[in-house]
Amino acid sequence: MISTASISLLLSAVSSAFASPVLNGLPANLTSVIGRCGTDLNDTQIILAEKHFLLNKVNTVGASGLTIINISDQINVLNSDYRDGSIRFTLVETTRNHQRRLVRQCCPQHAQQSAMKSALRKGGARDLNIYSVGFNSGQGKGLLGYSTFPWQYSSNRKDDGVVIQYSTVPGGSMSNYNEGRTLTHEAGHWFGLYHTFQGGCNGSGDYVDDTPAEASPAGGCPNGRDTCSSAGSEPPSVHSYMDYTYDSCMNMFTSGQVSRIKSQNIDLSPVGPIQMETIITAKISTLKALSVQCLSQ
Repeated sequence: MISTASISLLLSAVSSAFASPVLNGLPANLTSVIGRCGTDLNDTQIILAEKHFLLNKVNTVGASGLTIINISDQINVLNSDYRDGSIRFTLVETTRNHQRRLVRQCCPQHAQQSAMKSALRKGGARDLNIYSVGFNSGQGKGLLGYSTFPWQYSSNRKDDGVVIQYSTVPGGSMSNYNEGRTLTHEAGHWFGLYHTFQGGCNGSGDYVDDTPAEASPAGGCPNGRDTCSSAGSEPPSVHSYMDYTYDSCMNMFTSGQVSRIKSQNIDLSPVGPIQMETIITAKISTLKALSVQCLSQ
């Protein structure tokens, strides 16, 4: 059976609750480490699933532009990265919105973020809303992105979603972080994954058995890195989408991470429209729509 999750991403459980965002990047002046369900569906399955979807406008916030190609390439990256989780993304509709203050000032717990999400968010708990902004100044300067968790949804529904720096999409201008893995990483949080370095070397860490403990985030692509002796002979986690390594270094979710995604998003049956809302910084006032459908088997 095909189940739906949305980009508006329809995959969070109906019982989920989203409240405070999780920072997945750090201000550049504080650190040199910049932060941030599986088989393919066949054509018949996709057509079948799309009967559950309605078109929704996707808002973009404008300063520097993202093209339809940028956005399409980003969805292709998501499809590739989430293939082993049985999640598939497709496009719907995009409307571009020129509110430059959002591009410059939007950041976690900022009034501009609240205003943006209150005005633009679409759908319910199964809809992943994606906002692309600039993080050009203020508290958000230097961030690549942040996200809410599925269990935070009920306490603050309007806050639900993912915010990314627009230049992290494939072909963007963010050096070392311009292959689209920031959205992959943040969507991982939205599905319920923690960082691989959660809790350092002690405790339950990221609650995934097959990701070795890390004392701190990894930067660059340090193959063979082992910061916790208890990690033993387990493979390094620097290639996980849930670390802070360069986009070119990220290439996997572990089996345990895929299992956690599924356990955190229990209700995956088709339930009405899947809407993707994405805010893209752009000079173009209106482009043909993009909406995202996330399908899970």
